Amino acid sequence: MEITSLGYRTDLLLLELSGSVFHDAGDYVVVRTPGNPGFWWGNFLLFRSPFAPGDTKARVETFRQEFPAARHVALGIDSVDGVIGAEGELTAAGFDLGRDVVMTASEVVAPARPNEEATYRLLDGDDDWEQLLQQSLATATMTVDEEYVRFTRRRLVATRALVDAGHGKWFGAFDGERLQSSLGLMFDGKGVARFQHVQTSPEDRGRGLASTLVHRASTYGLTEGGARTLVMVADPEYLAIRIYRALGFTDTETQLGFSLPPAD
Repeated sequence: MEITSLGYRTDLLLLELSGSVFHDAGDYVVVRTPGNPGFWWGNFLLFRSPFAPGDTKARVETFRQEFPAARHVALGIDSVDGVIGAEGELTAAGFDLGRDVVMTASEVVAPARPNEEATYRLLDGDDDWEQLLQQSLATATMTVDEEYVRFTRRRLVATRALVDAGHGKWFGAFDGERLQSSLGLMFDGKGVARFQHVQTSPEDRGRGLASTLVHRASTYGLTEGGARTLVMVADPEYLAIRIYRALGFTDTETQLGFSLPPAD
């Protein structure tokens, strides 16, 4: 199965390692995560072409046929240029239009103002992973209800299993034993390493923790990790993208994803 987008290619690699399954239907790829049905971007359709007029209605119907029990709709385009096509139809249907920037680096530079107060280490043990769960909930942009807590816990169980199996590392910045900032770096075994979920607890922001942690993880990835290319996917409207650019990451592709939340 050939995937053009570096963002989606690394997404699918990690999903597959976590137990997701794919079906190539020709015009689109079905991505399913049976162990976490509430995971929108683990249960979606990846189309191979932009949206022509009338495609929004047709592709939503296709999604409903492939995922009859799903309350959400999630659709992507396997492309690199950011061309959506009939964008107005998606907007009119209520979709959130995601245009993430796929960034890459083969070397990095140190942050201008590194945080040297925190302790930087790998997550180790149940307490660290429970803190990661709580941090993920505290930094969520979604409504944190019981369903979201279940989804987040399932996702972290799968993530920890990947780390335990040797597919990546999870890094943290700590004040004593309290987790302040965290991120994952996962390896494809062929020279590419993909960053995951860079986040900092609300009370610890503005201290240079994330930039220092990204730099330390990048250095690890390009040396001990054996990676030649680091991949970071970022929201172009969020301030963190400036941090990544300052560290040496450059914009490479645009990753397109469109989501329609449950009606109720």
